[in-house]
Amino acid sequence: MKGLDTNVLVRFLVRDDAPQARRAAAYIRAECHPDRPCLVNRIVLCELDWVLASAYGYPRAEIADVVEKLLRADALLVEDSETAWQGLRAYRTGAADLAACLMGAVNRRLGCDSTATFDRAAARLAEFELLA
Repeated sequence: MKGLDTNVLVRFLVRDDAPQARRAAAYIRAECHPDRPCLVNRIVLCELDWVLASAYGYPRAEIADVVEKLLRADALLVEDSETAWQGLRAYRTGAADLAACLMGAVNRRLGCDSTATFDRAAARLAEFELLA
């Protein structure tokens, strides 16, 4: 199995650097197949949210659509995809960033009753408690 770094996915998706975009696309076509998917771990999803929002100005809904496409892609294996779907659903309906949404879903799955935070947006999610 091969893993994909955030920068490879960003170049593949955004195509802002033509030579790197070509290399990323060629690599994904050559290495990522339904019978041999490439791994996208949760950290990559969090970084992807941050990069697309902060560096490229992607709106939240568009980032959510990108993450959903990654989750649905047969040639990709997203780490703990069931929990990633839960985080994505929270991200689509809330104000917290994807990292917080995934953290809440992962921590809940791992047995946490709640996750302490100072992040007011994350605290609106059921998995968090705000430390005031």
